[in-house]
Amino acid sequence: MQNLIDGIVRAIQLLLQGDPEVVRITLLSLEVSGIATVISILIGLPLGTFLALVQFRSRQFWISLINTGMALPPVVVGLVVSIFLWRSGPLGSLNLIYTPAAIVIAQVLISFPLAAGLTISSLQQLDPRLRVQLLGLGASKAQMILSLWKEARLALVAALIAAFGSVISEVGASMMVGGNLKGSTRVLTTAIVLETSRGEFASAIALSIILLGLAFLVNFALTTLQQRRK
Repeated sequence: MQNLIDGIVRAIQLLLQGDPEVVRITLLSLEVSGIATVISILIGLPLGTFLALVQFRSRQFWISLINTGMALPPVVVGLVVSIFLWRSGPLGSLNLIYTPAAIVIAQVLISFPLAAGLTISSLQQLDPRLRVQLLGLGASKAQMILSLWKEARLALVAALIAAFGSVISEVGASMMVGGNLKGSTRVLTTAIVLETSRGEFASAIALSIILLGLAFLVNFALTTLQQRRK
């Protein structure tokens, strides 16, 4: 209990003092997770829409693959990305290992199946007659898709929230491909692991409180957007 109280006091001190390292770690966490979430939506939304609306022979296989990816262990993603980005790997010449870009790549692989899978689910829950009606009223395919997205907007924003939540709290892949390097790739989750391994529980709790506060603020903004009514 005392560790928790010390952690809360430490968190307040770090926030009030504007500790440069904590600020840098927090901003980097928000940056890499934000970029990964945006890329995941840009990939997952059209992919999920395609799989939800278009009928083809291997469609069920690809949907099953997406659903499997929704439960993909982050450490497995970290291992695969590390192999590809390692200096002797296929993409080693890009020198991306142990950089923020490597963390973004790993987080995209973790979160885009969530975005795609939830998009598929949200669009398949709509009445299929709605598509026929829209096309019958003269809507183009693009206009029809935009209308379906608008109709399913609550579920699609939930997909965005889920995608962000899956990466802002991720630690295994970030540690493996980023290396937790101070001043370069250390984010809030990896910093928490480091402080805990050192026995600095107050600092670890303080960083955890900052992480939870950051996640809450972003999700509160997205939830406000989701629940907004005309």
